[in-house]
Amino acid sequence: MKVRPDTAAAIMSTDIFTIESGKTISYLKKILSKKARRFETINYVYVIDKKGVLKGVISFKELFQCEKDCKIDRIMKRDIVIVHPSTDQERVVYVALKHGLKVVPVVDKENHFLGAVTYNTILRIFNKEVKEDIFHFGGIYHKLIKDDVYKTSSSTITKSRIPWLIIGLLGGIFAAYVVGFFESTLNTYIYLAMFMPVLVYLTDAVGTQSETLIVRSLATNPKLLIRDYILRETKIGFSLASICSIMLSIAFLFGWGSPLLGIIIGISLFLSIFFVVIFATILPLIFKKLNIDPAIASGPFATIISDIITLAIYFIIASLLISLFA
Repeated sequence: MKVRPDTAAAIMSTDIFTIESGKTISYLKKILSKKARRFETINYVYVIDKKGVLKGVISFKELFQCEKDCKIDRIMKRDIVIVHPSTDQERVVYVALKHGLKVVPVVDKENHFLGAVTYNTILRIFNKEVKEDIFHFGGIYHKLIKDDVYKTSSSTITKSRIPWLIIGLLGGIFAAYVVGFFESTLNTYIYLAMFMPVLVYLTDAVGTQSETLIVRSLATNPKLLIRDYILRETKIGFSLASICSIMLSIAFLFGWGSPLLGIIIGISLFLSIFFVVIFATILPLIFKKLNIDPAIASGPFATIISDIITLAIYFIIASLLISLFA
């Protein structure tokens, strides 16, 4: 059976100390003194039965606090945090950090002990995953940068950064066409142009927050309830959009004294933020469904789309309300 390189099965070690249940502490210490060097880690002692089923775990602190004739079954912890061979390596790291573990045991569906992911591996994967996500969020193809970023050549870094910038350039040109289409509205109401950066910034900021949250949730919780999550983000998006749009409308009304333009800006910002929150939440889910790293959907790609949609909403609302009430 082929093992995926980014799963617990691929990164676990099989050189882990185990002992059969029913043995005494003195026997355990005797075995440890003879065989400790054979194992990659001895932070924990895993207790198994004759069939190899994981029954419990003992930490070294507990081991040296008990009498020699004490049975290991009496002191072992039976409520064990485990992962399965198919568990994503990023999930393994999350489990270790969440529960404060130096080693994470790997078991099959029947709870047979297969091995464990050690502390050094957890740190290595954590560093790798964080670096990949940072590069993704920045629109950088991290696979092109194999070594330390400081040691990578200028040409390699340029190649890794340019793709999304080209896409951003094309998106910016398209956004310019959107703005140009409403040139007559802008010429008549110059104040609309003044607030374009505000709308674009706020929607981008909210979108980035939503993208980051959903990408982290997908990575750390494989059993994420998608429907409940989207429903919660919809409520959050409604609240954020309402607060920001009301505040900006009031600021415009007091600063420039135009109720109509204040309403235009408020409605546009509300619709833009509400749309971007939903869009930024659903897009990574689509990427994950297509077996593409959801983090790729964040950063420049989602920003381009949200900017275009924000400008389109802004000028459509402005043209509509101005034609009706101006």
